[in-house]
Amino acid sequence: MFARKTESDILALSPYLEIRRSARARRLALRVDAPGRKVRLVIPARMPLYKAYDFAEKHREWIEDKIQDVPPPVPFAAGTVLPILGRPLKIDVQKAAMISKITLTDTALLVPPGRASIETRIRRFLGEEARRTLTALAQEKAAAIGKPLKSVQIRDTKSRWGSCSADGRVCFSWRLIFAPWESLDYVVAHEVAHLVHMNHGPKFWALCAELSTDYAKGKQWIKAHGADLLRYGEKSPAPAGSVY
Repeated sequence: MFARKTESDILALSPYLEIRRSARARRLALRVDAPGRKVRLVIPARMPLYKAYDFAEKHREWIEDKIQDVPPPVPFAAGTVLPILGRPLKIDVQKAAMISKITLTDTALLVPPGRASIETRIRRFLGEEARRTLTALAQEKAAAIGKPLKSVQIRDTKSRWGSCSADGRVCFSWRLIFAPWESLDYVVAHEVAHLVHMNHGPKFWALCAELSTDYAKGKQWIKAHGADLLRYGEKSPAPAGSVY
């Protein structure tokens, strides 16, 4: 006879666990959510919880190891150094109204006093900086190959840095502003190349390399370190729980 288990029993195994029931899942799985510093236990909808408990207990050490490997979040706070468009810039919160709006210098991100939180204001400012930079770069590369862009959208995507539709709409994550320039440039080149080749064949990669400033370096960095971009502007998460 198997001992009855509850969700609370499972969550008690680790403070980093989160439970998600899935009608589509066919087996138990553990998925690391690096920005949230938690591990999601995916449980098929009809699976009894004692099986999920045994699975999580067996992987308890694995869960702890994975969380320890996750770099800590980097909040938007005074003194924090952010990599912005390839430059390390320190957040300098002004005590007096010496400037009227957030300003980028060669060494700092100057933030004037304001009613809204600095986190909200910095996120809004960097989102607009990302929009201007990514839009201009995408338009420049599209013009170079004689392909019009229907629109350029900037979003806070977590799983894809960019996308391109068949009708010429491209979309980028604003978090690319924290990537080295070669990687930001590579992602834009990648999506613009899709205006010609809606696949990942040899001709696509050749065009992507042609449109990139440093194709090899940019592609390698985003593949190896792209997850780090999700850390910026994040706070330490609250304890995990059950999500449906």
